[in-house]
Amino acid sequence: MSPFGFYSVARQLRRYLAAAMLALPVGLALPAWLAFSGAALAQQPPYPTKPIRLILPFAAGGGADNNARIIAEPLGQRLGQPIIIDYKPGAGGTLGANIVANAAPDGYTLLYATPGQQMTNPHLMEKMPYDALKSFASISQVIEGSNVLVVNKNLPVNSVAELIALAKAKPGTINFASSGIGSSSHLAGELFKSMAGIDIVHVPYKGSGAAITEVLGGSIQMTIDTVSVYLPQIKANNVKALAISTLERNPILPQLPPIADTLPGFAAFPVNYITAPAGTPRPIIERLNREINIVLKMPTVREQFAQNGATEKGSTPEAMDALIRSESAKWKKIIDQSRATAN
Repeated sequence: MSPFGFYSVARQLRRYLAAAMLALPVGLALPAWLAFSGAALAQQPPYPTKPIRLILPFAAGGGADNNARIIAEPLGQRLGQPIIIDYKPGAGGTLGANIVANAAPDGYTLLYATPGQQMTNPHLMEKMPYDALKSFASISQVIEGSNVLVVNKNLPVNSVAELIALAKAKPGTINFASSGIGSSSHLAGELFKSMAGIDIVHVPYKGSGAAITEVLGGSIQMTIDTVSVYLPQIKANNVKALAISTLERNPILPQLPPIADTLPGFAAFPVNYITAPAGTPRPIIERLNREINIVLKMPTVREQFAQNGATEKGSTPEAMDALIRSESAKWKKIIDQSRATAN
Protein backbone atom coordinates (compact mmCIF):
# COMPACT_ATOMS: atom_id res chain seq x y z
CA MET A 1 0.00 0.00 0.00
CA SER A 2 1.31 3.45 -0.86
CA PRO A 3 1.67 6.12 1.84
CA PHE A 4 -1.29 7.94 0.31
CA GLY A 5 -3.42 4.81 0.54
CA PHE A 6 -2.42 4.29 4.17
CA TYR A 7 -3.37 7.80 5.20
CA SER A 8 -6.67 7.50 3.28
CA VAL A 9 -7.52 4.37 5.25
CA ALA A 10 -6.49 6.11 8.46
CA ARG A 11 -8.78 9.07 7.73
CA GLN A 12 -11.67 6.75 6.94
CA LEU A 13 -11.12 4.83 10.19
CA ARG A 14 -11.09 8.06 12.16
CA ARG A 15 -14.44 8.96 10.59
CA TYR A 16 -15.88 5.60 11.66
CA LEU A 17 -14.55 6.09 15.18
CA ALA A 18 -16.04 9.57 15.37
CA ALA A 19 -19.38 8.27 14.18
CA ALA A 20 -19.27 5.46 16.72
CA MET A 21 -18.58 7.90 19.52
CA LEU A 22 -21.55 10.07 18.48
CA ALA A 23 -23.79 7.01 18.41
CA LEU A 24 -22.92 5.97 21.95
CA PRO A 25 -25.33 6.82 24.75
CA VAL A 26 -24.32 9.85 26.82
CA GLY A 27 -21.79 8.90 29.50
CA LEU A 28 -20.67 5.71 27.78
CA ALA A 29 -17.06 5.78 26.58
CA LEU A 30 -15.31 3.79 23.90
CA PRO A 31 -13.08 0.93 25.08
CA ALA A 32 -9.68 2.27 26.05
CA TRP A 33 -7.82 0.35 23.35
CA LEU A 34 -10.15 1.60 20.64
CA ALA A 35 -9.88 5.20 21.76
CA PHE A 36 -6.10 4.90 21.91
CA SER A 37 -5.92 3.36 18.42
CA GLY A 38 -7.85 6.26 16.96
CA ALA A 39 -5.64 8.79 18.74
CA ALA A 40 -2.48 6.98 17.63
CA LEU A 41 -3.58 6.97 14.01
CA ALA A 42 -4.47 10.64 14.21
CA GLN A 43 -1.23 11.72 15.91
CA GLN A 44 1.51 9.31 14.73
CA PRO A 45 3.83 11.25 12.37
CA PRO A 46 5.89 9.52 9.70
CA TYR A 47 9.41 8.53 10.79
CA PRO A 48 12.04 9.55 9.98
CA THR A 49 11.63 12.91 8.26
CA LYS A 50 15.10 14.31 9.02
CA PRO A 51 18.68 13.10 9.62
CA ILE A 52 19.31 10.89 12.65
CA ARG A 53 22.20 11.66 14.99
CA LEU A 54 24.10 8.58 16.16
CA ILE A 55 26.18 9.53 19.20
CA LEU A 56 29.49 7.68 19.41
CA PRO A 57 30.84 8.19 22.96
CA PHE A 58 34.48 7.90 21.86
CA ALA A 59 36.95 9.69 19.63
CA ALA A 60 37.04 8.93 15.92
CA GLY A 61 39.25 6.15 14.63
CA GLY A 62 38.71 3.38 17.19
CA GLY A 63 37.07 -0.01 16.85
CA ALA A 64 33.62 1.27 17.80
CA ASP A 65 33.90 4.01 15.18
CA ASN A 66 34.85 1.51 12.48
CA ASN A 67 31.87 -0.68 13.32
CA ALA A 68 29.45 2.24 13.56
CA ARG A 69 30.51 3.42 10.11
CA ILE A 70 29.88 -0.01 8.62
CA ILE A 71 26.22 0.05 9.62
CA ALA A 72 25.43 3.78 9.43
CA GLU A 73 25.37 4.26 5.66
CA PRO A 74 23.20 1.26 4.68
CA LEU A 75 20.88 1.89 7.62
CA GLY A 76 20.42 5.48 6.51
CA GLN A 77 19.64 4.31 2.99
CA ARG A 78 16.92 2.00 4.24
CA LEU A 79 15.41 4.67 6.47
CA GLY A 80 15.56 7.30 3.75
CA GLN A 81 17.50 9.71 5.96
CA PRO A 82 21.26 10.00 6.63
CA ILE A 83 22.74 8.68 9.86
CA ILE A 84 25.17 11.32 11.15
CA ILE A 85 27.85 9.96 13.49
CA ASP A 86 28.52 12.52 16.22
CA TYR A 87 31.66 11.95 18.33
CA LYS A 88 31.27 12.81 22.01
CA PRO A 89 34.23 11.24 23.86
CA GLY A 90 34.88 11.54 27.57
CA ALA A 91 34.39 9.94 30.99
CA GLY A 92 34.68 6.39 29.72
CA GLY A 93 31.82 6.87 27.31
CA THR A 94 29.38 8.27 29.87
CA LEU A 95 29.54 11.81 28.51
CA GLY A 96 28.08 10.79 25.16
CA ALA A 97 25.65 8.38 26.76
CA ASN A 98 24.36 11.13 29.03
CA ILE A 99 23.62 13.30 25.98
CA VAL A 100 21.39 10.54 24.65
CA ALA A 101 19.80 9.84 28.02
CA ASN A 102 18.67 13.47 28.16
CA ALA A 103 17.71 13.84 24.49
CA ALA A 104 14.15 14.06 23.23
CA PRO A 105 12.74 10.51 22.90
CA ASP A 106 11.77 10.99 19.27
CA GLY A 107 14.15 8.60 17.49
CA TYR A 108 16.45 11.33 16.17
CA THR A 109 19.22 10.95 18.77
CA LEU A 110 20.58 7.43 19.27
CA LEU A 111 23.59 5.92 21.04
CA TYR A 112 26.11 3.55 19.49
CA ALA A 113 26.98 1.76 22.71
CA THR A 114 29.71 -0.52 24.01
CA PRO A 115 29.76 -2.38 27.35
CA GLY A 116 31.00 0.59 29.38
CA GLN A 117 27.93 2.80 29.21
CA GLN A 118 25.47 0.36 30.79
CA MET A 119 27.28 -2.85 31.76
CA THR A 120 30.57 -1.90 33.45
CA ASN A 121 30.86 1.83 34.23
CA PRO A 122 28.05 1.70 36.83
CA HIS A 123 30.27 -0.65 38.84
CA LEU A 124 33.50 1.26 38.22
CA MET A 125 32.26 4.80 38.91
CA GLU A 126 31.04 6.11 42.23
CA LYS A 127 28.51 8.41 40.56
CA MET A 128 26.79 8.02 37.22
CA PRO A 129 25.03 10.93 35.46
CA TYR A 130 22.16 8.67 34.39
CA ASP A 131 20.42 5.44 35.42
CA ALA A 132 22.18 2.73 33.44
CA LEU A 133 19.09 0.52 33.17
CA LYS A 134 16.24 3.03 33.15
CA SER A 135 17.53 5.91 31.03
CA PHE A 136 17.61 4.02 27.73
CA ALA A 137 15.38 1.96 25.44
CA SER A 138 17.30 -0.84 23.74
CA ILE A 139 16.90 -1.19 19.98
CA SER A 140 19.23 -3.98 18.82
CA GLN A 141 22.61 -5.59 19.25
CA VAL A 142 24.92 -4.91 16.30
CA ILE A 143 28.03 -7.06 16.73
CA GLU A 144 29.83 -9.40 19.05
CA GLY A 145 33.50 -8.56 18.98
CA SER A 146 36.34 -10.84 19.89
CA ASN A 147 39.47 -10.51 21.99
CA VAL A 148 42.58 -12.57 21.53
CA LEU A 149 44.97 -13.80 24.23
CA VAL A 150 48.50 -12.98 23.13
CA VAL A 151 51.83 -13.30 24.92
CA ASN A 152 55.33 -11.99 24.28
CA LYS A 153 56.96 -14.28 21.73
CA ASN A 154 59.78 -15.18 24.14
CA LEU A 155 57.48 -16.33 26.94
CA PRO A 156 58.00 -20.12 27.24
CA VAL A 157 54.34 -21.10 26.78
CA ASN A 158 52.36 -22.26 23.75
CA SER A 159 48.90 -22.82 25.19
CA VAL A 160 46.47 -21.43 27.74
CA ALA A 161 47.14 -24.38 30.04
CA GLU A 162 50.89 -23.75 29.91
CA LEU A 163 50.35 -20.04 30.62
CA ILE A 164 48.24 -20.83 33.68
CA ALA A 165 50.82 -23.35 34.90
CA LEU A 166 53.61 -20.77 34.57
CA ALA A 167 51.56 -18.16 36.42
CA LYS A 168 50.89 -20.59 39.24
CA ALA A 169 54.57 -21.54 39.43
CA LYS A 170 55.64 -17.88 39.53
CA PRO A 171 52.83 -15.90 41.17
CA GLY A 172 52.94 -12.13 40.79
CA THR A 173 55.58 -12.17 38.05
CA ILE A 174 53.37 -12.06 34.96
CA ASN A 175 51.93 -8.70 33.95
CA PHE A 176 48.91 -8.22 31.71
CA ALA A 177 48.35 -5.03 29.74
CA SER A 178 45.08 -3.26 29.07
CA SER A 179 44.01 -0.18 27.14
CA GLY A 180 42.78 1.39 30.37
CA ILE A 181 40.90 0.73 33.60
CA GLY A 182 37.47 -0.65 32.86
CA SER A 183 38.30 -1.41 29.23
CA SER A 184 37.39 -4.70 27.60
CA SER A 185 41.03 -5.79 27.78
CA HIS A 186 41.21 -4.95 31.50
CA LEU A 187 38.07 -6.85 32.44
CA ALA A 188 38.96 -9.81 30.22
CA GLY A 189 42.27 -10.07 32.05
CA GLU A 190 40.57 -9.86 35.44
CA LEU A 191 38.10 -12.59 34.41
CA PHE A 192 40.99 -14.78 33.27
CA LYS A 193 42.80 -14.16 36.55
CA SER A 194 39.71 -15.04 38.58
CA MET A 195 38.68 -18.16 36.68
CA ALA A 196 42.23 -19.53 36.44
CA GLY A 197 42.95 -18.82 40.11
CA ILE A 198 46.25 -17.12 39.33
CA ASP A 199 48.11 -14.03 40.55
CA ILE A 200 48.87 -11.79 37.55
CA VAL A 201 49.38 -8.03 37.70
CA HIS A 202 47.28 -5.52 35.75
CA VAL A 203 49.16 -2.69 34.02
CA PRO A 204 46.81 -0.14 32.38
CA TYR A 205 47.82 2.05 29.45
CA LYS A 206 46.18 4.95 27.65
CA GLY A 207 45.02 2.97 24.66
CA SER A 208 46.00 -0.27 22.98
CA GLY A 209 48.84 1.30 21.00
CA ALA A 210 50.99 1.86 24.07
CA ALA A 211 50.13 -1.59 25.40
CA ILE A 212 51.22 -3.26 22.16
CA THR A 213 54.66 -1.63 22.43
CA GLU A 214 55.21 -3.05 25.90
CA VAL A 215 53.98 -6.55 24.99
CA LEU A 216 56.33 -6.57 22.00
CA GLY A 217 59.19 -5.32 24.17
CA GLY A 218 58.68 -7.99 26.81
CA SER A 219 58.13 -5.82 29.89
CA ILE A 220 54.50 -6.98 29.67
CA GLN A 221 54.03 -10.70 29.20
CA MET A 222 50.40 -10.95 28.07
CA THR A 223 47.15 -9.24 27.17
CA ILE A 224 43.61 -10.14 26.07
CA ASP A 225 42.71 -7.41 23.62
CA THR A 226 40.76 -6.77 20.43
CA VAL A 227 41.50 -9.10 17.52
CA SER A 228 41.69 -6.29 14.96
CA VAL A 229 44.27 -4.43 17.09
CA TYR A 230 46.67 -7.37 17.40
CA LEU A 231 46.04 -9.10 14.07
CA PRO A 232 48.94 -7.38 12.24
CA GLN A 233 51.35 -8.37 15.03
CA ILE A 234 50.05 -11.94 14.99
CA LYS A 235 50.48 -12.22 11.21
CA ALA A 236 54.01 -10.80 11.48
CA ASN A 237 54.86 -13.34 14.23
CA ASN A 238 55.77 -10.52 16.60
CA VAL A 239 53.59 -12.06 19.34
CA LYS A 240 52.24 -15.52 20.10
CA ALA A 241 48.45 -15.85 19.93
CA LEU A 242 47.18 -18.58 22.24
CA ALA A 243 43.40 -18.42 22.21
CA ILE A 244 40.25 -16.47 21.43
CA SER A 245 37.94 -14.97 24.06
CA THR A 246 34.60 -16.02 22.56
CA LEU A 247 32.90 -19.36 23.09
CA GLU A 248 33.40 -20.29 19.44
CA ARG A 249 36.39 -20.03 17.12
CA ASN A 250 36.74 -16.86 15.07
CA PRO A 251 36.93 -17.24 11.26
CA ILE A 252 39.67 -14.61 11.06
CA LEU A 253 41.92 -16.75 13.33
CA PRO A 254 40.44 -20.23 12.90
CA GLN A 255 43.51 -21.99 14.27
CA LEU A 256 42.98 -20.56 17.76
CA PRO A 257 40.86 -22.45 20.30
CA PRO A 258 38.56 -20.58 22.69
CA ILE A 259 39.93 -19.84 26.14
CA ALA A 260 36.77 -21.65 27.27
CA ASP A 261 38.29 -24.94 26.08
CA THR A 262 40.65 -24.62 29.05
CA LEU A 263 38.48 -22.51 31.37
CA PRO A 264 34.90 -23.70 30.74
CA GLY A 265 32.46 -20.82 30.52
CA PHE A 266 35.07 -18.13 29.86
CA ALA A 267 33.58 -15.45 27.61
CA ALA A 268 34.82 -11.87 27.33
CA PHE A 269 33.87 -10.00 24.21
CA PRO A 270 32.98 -6.39 23.44
CA VAL A 271 29.32 -5.99 22.51
CA ASN A 272 28.21 -3.11 20.27
CA TYR A 273 24.55 -2.14 20.17
CA ILE A 274 22.22 0.75 19.44
CA THR A 275 19.90 2.26 22.01
CA ALA A 276 17.62 5.27 22.35
CA PRO A 277 16.40 7.54 25.14
CA ALA A 278 13.85 5.98 27.47
CA GLY A 279 10.33 6.81 26.40
CA THR A 280 10.99 6.54 22.67
CA PRO A 281 7.70 5.39 21.07
CA ARG A 282 7.48 1.67 20.46
CA PRO A 283 6.70 2.04 16.71
CA ILE A 284 9.99 3.92 16.27
CA ILE A 285 11.92 1.28 18.23
CA GLU A 286 10.35 -1.47 16.12
CA ARG A 287 11.09 0.32 12.84
CA LEU A 288 14.72 0.85 13.77
CA ASN A 289 15.07 -2.72 15.04
CA ARG A 290 13.61 -4.14 11.85
CA GLU A 291 15.88 -2.09 9.58
CA ILE A 292 19.02 -2.74 11.63
CA ASN A 293 18.45 -6.49 11.50
CA ILE A 294 17.93 -6.35 7.73
CA VAL A 295 21.16 -4.38 7.29
CA LEU A 296 23.11 -6.85 9.45
CA LYS A 297 22.18 -9.68 7.06
CA MET A 298 23.65 -7.87 4.03
CA PRO A 299 26.70 -9.83 2.74
CA THR A 300 28.82 -6.69 2.35
CA VAL A 301 28.09 -5.63 5.93
CA ARG A 302 28.84 -9.08 7.33
CA GLU A 303 32.11 -9.21 5.38
CA GLN A 304 33.25 -5.83 6.70
CA PHE A 305 32.53 -6.84 10.29
CA ALA A 306 34.39 -10.12 9.76
CA GLN A 307 37.46 -8.21 8.59
CA ASN A 308 37.41 -6.48 11.99
CA GLY A 309 37.20 -9.83 13.76
CA ALA A 310 33.57 -9.19 14.70
CA THR A 311 30.37 -11.14 14.09
CA GLU A 312 27.08 -9.44 13.28
CA LYS A 313 24.51 -10.18 15.99
CA GLY A 314 21.08 -8.72 15.54
CA SER A 315 18.54 -9.07 18.31
CA THR A 316 15.15 -8.01 19.55
CA PRO A 317 14.99 -5.07 21.98
CA GLU A 318 14.03 -7.51 24.72
CA ALA A 319 17.01 -9.78 24.04
CA MET A 320 19.33 -6.76 24.16
CA ASP A 321 17.84 -5.72 27.50
CA ALA A 322 18.44 -9.23 28.86
CA LEU A 323 22.06 -9.21 27.64
CA ILE A 324 22.71 -5.84 29.30
CA ARG A 325 21.40 -7.15 32.62
CA SER A 326 23.27 -10.45 32.49
CA GLU A 327 26.58 -8.85 31.44
CA SER A 328 26.17 -6.15 34.08
CA ALA A 329 25.77 -8.77 36.81
CA LYS A 330 28.73 -10.77 35.49
CA TRP A 331 31.12 -7.82 35.35
CA LYS A 332 29.98 -6.42 38.69
CA LYS A 333 31.29 -9.57 40.34
CA ILE A 334 34.65 -9.34 38.58
CA ILE A 335 35.00 -5.59 39.24
CA ASP A 336 34.17 -6.05 42.91
CA GLN A 337 36.75 -8.83 43.20
CA SER A 338 39.46 -6.76 41.53
CA ARG A 339 38.50 -3.59 43.43
CA ALA A 340 38.90 -1.67 40.20
CA THR A 341 37.65 1.90 40.12
CA ALA A 342 37.50 4.57 37.43
CA ASN A 343 37.07 7.49 39.86
